[in-house]
Amino acid sequence: MDKKFILTALGYAIIGMVLGIFMAATKDHGQHVTHAHIMLIGFVVSFIYALCHKLWLNNTNSKLAVIQYYIHQAGTLFVIIGLFLYYGSFVAIETIDPVLAISSITILVGMILMKVLFIQSSKNTS
Repeated sequence: MDKKFILTALGYAIIGMVLGIFMAATKDHGQHVTHAHIMLIGFVVSFIYALCHKLWLNNTNSKLAVIQYYIHQAGTLFVIIGLFLYYGSFVAIETIDPVLAISSITILVGMILMKVLFIQSSKNTS
């Protein structure tokens, strides 16, 4: 799972940097919130999850670990798309708000599942 998270994290980093360079080049920073979310929940959190798998979870590939990976990625993807559409003035907040709410909760569920993985791991080592 560590490599899956690392590759995904680096993909988000590239997307976030491209968006940042585009904003700088056009002097239009309207997508700064989207950029920040790409870099934080896409790159940083995915990278931290990779480290967690490598250093503490023995790089487990359990069913729960796979579910946690896809839940985090789905939530992250929909937050990013939703923010991009909103801050790009493609959709009204009333339209995209339910998507942002559900995807934010999905990311929270992914974090809770990561904690469950740690709890399971600590029970297995004691």
